Amino acid sequence: MTYDLYIGDRMFSSWSLRGWLMFERFGIPARTQPVGLYSGTMKQDLEPLAPARLVPVMRTPEGTVIGDTLAMAETLAERHPDAGFWPVDPEARALARWLVAEMHSGFTALRGDCPMQLHSGYTDFTPSDAVCADLARIEELWSLARTRHGPEGPWLFGAYSLADVFYAPVAARIAGYGLPVGDRAAAYVARHLADPAFRRWRALGLTKSYDPMPYAMAVTHGPWPGPAPRKARAVDTGPSENTACPFSGKPVADFLELDGRVFGFCNPACRDKTVNDPEAWPAFMALL
Repeated sequence: MTYDLYIGDRMFSSWSLRGWLMFERFGIPARTQPVGLYSGTMKQDLEPLAPARLVPVMRTPEGTVIGDTLAMAETLAERHPDAGFWPVDPEARALARWLVAEMHSGFTALRGDCPMQLHSGYTDFTPSDAVCADLARIEELWSLARTRHGPEGPWLFGAYSLADVFYAPVAARIAGYGLPVGDRAAAYVARHLADPAFRRWRALGLTKSYDPMPYAMAVTHGPWPGPAPRKARAVDTGPSENTACPFSGKPVADFLELDGRVFGFCNPACRDKTVNDPEAWPAFMALL
């Protein structure tokens, strides 16, 4: 049972990140299809999915098209009741839905002033009073969830849920813009940045370059504040230690070097996403 998932650019599309995490984090198979969010082909790319006009969009194995992340979330939760999308406890589940709904419809100052970007950390961005008010509300909601329902786990309700899916791009904004939050919220942000699924999304996004860069700002760019990836680099030739690509199983044709060792991949895309963050990919790390 494989879905089709249509997404925008990984480095900037916060809603696409949410849609992708619903599948990646809960083990739901999906074929990911890119949509030209910044190349000018978005309307054309979405025509077969009418009336969809924004990303992400999903199509069920039976052919039903669903747009909007909240509708996608509820549909997947209905279709996969054992996947763990929502907390089991009814009180926790009700609060999780509240947090998701408020994220879905609110925090317009944070969204408007701080578009999601995953390429670097801004070191001198000054948030407006409206953004600070949004941050205060977010911290209030996070603290409430963690205190009531999440003390025994690292996520808002202990175990990872749709609440964490919806707040992952918020965590990315807080980190990327260096926004001021308390220690408890900062630890939750760091948890998102270290999450292997989040790291895979970013590693894939880094395979694409932009000129000009969307949402460019006159601020100082520092390194991305997430875990520093292991230093790998593309190399022109082998031989490699492996003869089959760790992702596809096909014969190797492209290579990277890590710690003096050479590994092979079936195409440049498999190699480059691994170069960007080797530890994000369990199939590659198994080779080590």
